[in-house]
Amino acid sequence: MKAVFNGTIIAESEQTQVVEGNHYFPPASLKMEYFLPSDRHTTCPWKGEASYYHIRVGNVEKQNAAWSYPQPKEAARQISGYVAFYPHLVQVVED
Repeated sequence: MKAVFNGTIIAESEQTQVVEGNHYFPPASLKMEYFLPSDRHTTCPWKGEASYYHIRVGNVEKQNAAWSYPQPKEAARQISGYVAFYPHLVQVVED
């Protein structure tokens, strides 16, 4: 799978985890130069607290376009640290 933003691949992996229809990319697959930490946090009843990232490629930025569960609840432990993207902001496609 590839995550593409503004024509640039920002993550690529054959080891994504699919949860609730979203592909979660392993941390090592992210091109971190395009990710900026956000102050936004939300809570999912079964996954735990999510942290967000802004994505910036060139002069185009989308705020809170990606999220991760750094310390998920037990039911979601397989996505610990993995990152997912809002599909209307970042294109996630098969390689």
